[in-house]
Amino acid sequence: MKKILILAIIAAAALLGNGCASVKPWDRGDLSDYTMRPDRDPLDDALREHVYFTREASSGGRGIGGGGCGCN
Repeated sequence: MKKILILAIIAAAALLGNGCASVKPWDRGDLSDYTMRPDRDPLDDALREHVYFTREASSGGRGIGGGGCGCN
């Protein structure tokens, strides 16, 4: 039981320790480029939201009417 606890602590430390990264000053220009933005394509965003709200059987919240059946 003690081995499992130690392995779980080591695994948690390995997963949580890799979450932070420092960015070099010369890489910041590449990361701030327009193509790195997740919301750069409004049509793709609208399609993803439509599919999400259709699957979740919800209406509203993002300006999309209709229900889970896919009809508007």
